[in-house]
Amino acid sequence: MIESILDHIRSGSRLTDDQFATLYRHADLHRLGMMADGARRAKHPDKIVTYVIDRNINYTDVCISACKFCAFYRLPDSGDGYLIEKDELKRKIDETLAVGGTQILLQGGLHPDLNLEYYEDLVAFIKSCGIGVHGFSPPEIQHFSALSGLSIGEVLRRLRTAGLDSMPGGGAEILSDRVRNLIAPKKCSADQWLAVMEEAHDQGMRTTATMMFGHVETAEERLEHLRRLRDLQDRTAGFTAFIPWPFQPDNTRLHGEGTSLKTSGWEYLRMLALSRIYLDNFDNIQASWVTQGPKIAQLALLFGANDFGSTMIEENVVAAAGVRFRLSEPEIRRLVRDAGFVPQQRLMDYRPAP
Repeated sequence: MIESILDHIRSGSRLTDDQFATLYRHADLHRLGMMADGARRAKHPDKIVTYVIDRNINYTDVCISACKFCAFYRLPDSGDGYLIEKDELKRKIDETLAVGGTQILLQGGLHPDLNLEYYEDLVAFIKSCGIGVHGFSPPEIQHFSALSGLSIGEVLRRLRTAGLDSMPGGGAEILSDRVRNLIAPKKCSADQWLAVMEEAHDQGMRTTATMMFGHVETAEERLEHLRRLRDLQDRTAGFTAFIPWPFQPDNTRLHGEGTSLKTSGWEYLRMLALSRIYLDNFDNIQASWVTQGPKIAQLALLFGANDFGSTMIEENVVAAAGVRFRLSEPEIRRLVRDAGFVPQQRLMDYRPAP
């Protein structure tokens, strides 16, 4: 069966759902790696591995969503949440620019008391500092729409006018409402997440897509997630990259409810390879060194990934779950070269950085 699937892919045909299920259940790690590496080389024969220099600034940890997988949020009435001040924001931006950073990855909790004008001012301030804004995941956009009474389209138009350049794919988790109702019942639905992304693409904005796996989802729901992303990409071609990462259980409510096993590097590489093979309309697949560490990230370059992600000058959400890998730009370049590839700094849309 696997040989016939390999022949099917070599012929240039798209992997079907049934074939994905066969590979998921029966293909060994090395065979998946070989297939994914072939798919990567078909799109990127030059052996270049890209990365971006940016900083993940979380403007607030106050959040009404209280997702069970999150160790970062603070409830509005907790008394220990924060909202970033502009002088601190300016300091963080200046530090990012000083090391060659090209963008700020701007995300935060679903704060109940901030209006749309706050976010417009936030984006405009960052842009005035001379750096790009890659900000606001679909749950945030949905939240802004609900609080303001404006449509998703109008919220996005106003934020783009303020200076928003692109959107990260956070908040996707697993695009199955059964899963979302178990782990994040107050967050936007799978259909709403996809609708925000489709509207952003229709307005000409590029975005990324993500998947957080290894908690309560089934294999069929992982496939559902990938299928819905592939279908949307067929319609819009608006996604620049796909980033899968495993759930980090420590300090989360899901850990307290018994979901405590961390995804192994072996399972991560399998899922990464399957994603590369199935998502044939995504040019770029990103390795997750932030959750897996540098050595597994190097291996990921042989299992379908062609991007090493961000230098992550600052990262708070995964760190709140007890995972604290850190890499500088020189370290990323060394790791890429040691794996047999050529490092290249990029912009969000995968053009080479100036």
